[in-house]
Amino acid sequence: MTRALDQYLRTEVKATPFCPGCGHGVLLGLILRAIEGAGLDPRQMLFVSGIGCAAWIPSPNFRADTLHTLHGRALAFATGAKAANPGLKVMVVSGDGDLSSIGGNHLIHAARRGLEMTVVCANNQIYGMTGGQAAPTTPLGAATATTPAGNPFRPFDLCRLVRAAGAAYVARGAVTRPYELMDYIAQGLQRPGFSFIEALSPCPTQAGRRQGLDSPAALYDDLSRRCLARRELAGDAELPPGAWELGSWCGDDN
Repeated sequence: MTRALDQYLRTEVKATPFCPGCGHGVLLGLILRAIEGAGLDPRQMLFVSGIGCAAWIPSPNFRADTLHTLHGRALAFATGAKAANPGLKVMVVSGDGDLSSIGGNHLIHAARRGLEMTVVCANNQIYGMTGGQAAPTTPLGAATATTPAGNPFRPFDLCRLVRAAGAAYVARGAVTRPYELMDYIAQGLQRPGFSFIEALSPCPTQAGRRQGLDSPAALYDDLSRRCLARRELAGDAELPPGAWELGSWCGDDN
């Protein structure tokens, strides 16, 4: 049986690199559907990723040109590719640790410079591939491999960070609300300048089990409960503790 996305996937890849219940597999499909919906051909694009679970989304899965680069350096490689070929459509897909920790300076300066590219940050709030260490996005008080008594540090709000740095388009969605997230990615691909889409994605293996959420279903239910769209907030009401605000922002809204 032919699947809807077969034309965009490498047939020689026979198995998923993701753990059972990982949201990155959902995100993989949403990215491809967003590209198709935006009228783009993946074979005319370059996909760049760093190191980590999310870096395996484009490489080796997409039937397209991909760069699987050094840890934290996805945006540096993408910048070089764009400088060498300004007409190239460049998309970066990587994780929160890769993009906002070791790659944090590349992220803010790419936004500041207004580089013409789209960045999708798969945020599972932890270093999933390398042992479950606390990441810059790990919630305050969350248990991880390196903070068994609870993370003492306030996490980055990546959307606010990138907006403040000057991104033209910023959005936050979740794999638990796939149609909204797919639309945000499609919009980011069609906006001029630097676009950044934060995709909240559950990690049952490293994050969920340490938070007492022992099954993928429990973790997805928890993320669904904590995600609130901007239209669901009354006026300037504060977000409840632990909640995520979903939505999109354009540069002229800053």
